[in-house]
Amino acid sequence: MSEKIPHYDVIVVGAGLSGIGAAYHLQAKCPDKKITVLEARSSIGGTWDLFRYPGIRSDSDMYTLGFSFNPWKEPEAIADGPAILNYIKDTAAKFGIDKKIKFNHKVADASWSDSEKMWTLKIAKHEDVQHEVLKCNFIFMCSGYYDYENGYAPEFKGSESFNGKIIHPQKWDTSTNYENKKVIIIGSGATAVTLVPEMAKKAKKVTMLQRSPSYVISIPGEDPVAPLVKKFLPPKASYDVIRWKNILLALGFYNASRKWPNAIKRFIMTGVQKELGSDYDMKHFNPSYKPWDQRLCVVPDANLFKSIKSGKAEVVTDTIKNFTPGGILLNSGRELEADIIVTATGLRMQLLGGMTIHINGKPVEVSKVHVYRGVMLSDVPNFAIAVGYTNASWTLKCDLNCHFVTKLLNYMDQKKYTVCIPRFDSSVYQSGPLLDFNSGYVNRAVDHLPKQGSEAPWKVHQNYLRDTLSLKMSGMNDKVLEYK
Repeated sequence: MSEKIPHYDVIVVGAGLSGIGAAYHLQAKCPDKKITVLEARSSIGGTWDLFRYPGIRSDSDMYTLGFSFNPWKEPEAIADGPAILNYIKDTAAKFGIDKKIKFNHKVADASWSDSEKMWTLKIAKHEDVQHEVLKCNFIFMCSGYYDYENGYAPEFKGSESFNGKIIHPQKWDTSTNYENKKVIIIGSGATAVTLVPEMAKKAKKVTMLQRSPSYVISIPGEDPVAPLVKKFLPPKASYDVIRWKNILLALGFYNASRKWPNAIKRFIMTGVQKELGSDYDMKHFNPSYKPWDQRLCVVPDANLFKSIKSGKAEVVTDTIKNFTPGGILLNSGRELEADIIVTATGLRMQLLGGMTIHINGKPVEVSKVHVYRGVMLSDVPNFAIAVGYTNASWTLKCDLNCHFVTKLLNYMDQKKYTVCIPRFDSSVYQSGPLLDFNSGYVNRAVDHLPKQGSEAPWKVHQNYLRDTLSLKMSGMNDKVLEYK
């Protein structure tokens, strides 16, 4: 006899920050729903379990990156990877979410049937997987936005001739010994500026080789206001005050960057010059684009600048001609010596964890659907995603998406609905790219991402206050939502 296929009301895909957050909100606000969390890997934590490179840390403060329902209590506002991973694991255990996770469950395909009014999920074969097919009424995708298998790794001419070790941060070998070694880090983004000061502690010399500069801004590793607030307010109130202070500061700085880009650029550059000294050549920190056209790089307590001033690190702005047996030959004619080359060249974007979607047997082209309020996909029934902000903490937006999903599920129960489908009307709304962002990883994936519409509720706002009104405060009787 065929074994009965397990059925759930909601399946959460992914057990990282957003997946644990989604599971908490579902069990707290929809207690009668039967839920499970499917995790493709063998452990909890997502990004914070995958990345093991030296110095791995948050580039958002933990008062906003952490869970609103389980406040971050450590003094460090900018936390390292192991601390964040422990925090995620502790949160999952504290609320019993760890018991709902099925590990090594990679979803290969999700197929919706109108006749059944449910999803059928096909799970990739694995020795720990008992059921290769699961069913559910609603899917909540919390699998992040990039390919966990491979990072972006452009080909470099002559790389096979290099006598040392070449390593991508996403595939970091923890046995790598870089003590007293010459290290070149290719890249200028968040990963590169994290690696440089950390590796400079042990390496003989670290060179950050960049094709073009990024904006880099120093912030305190510990929130300077937090101790004062905690001294006069009880824990819950002090956390809320610090959290909202950081939300409003980040939002204000982003909006100021968009409104007065030249003034904000001068402000950032002045800060860097002050750290590095008046004789430092600022071409290495003078981007050609405006602030927040790409994500700003944050360094805690000016650690990148300190490693440069000490002489243990150097920034070189140039392009690569080819790798050599002893390092890298630049187009300027200069050759950089290296024992280890780290290719911090970025991520490869991948929504939905690489799974395919079918509706009544027909494949869904994700690049042709539109995102409703940044939560649901047009013409896809009972399906939500958790994707965070590009200009603020990831968790802030995911948290709002969770509020919306639980509110939607309870509304459907109240009205005796079983299906909800957002419908995009192309005669009313125009289409545009999902992200107004010029980072390399976004530009490489723009043709594969969903789209946004020209007006609400299809317009994606990178604004926590607007999204709070849209996702937390608004009703569910939206005319573009089709209920059955």
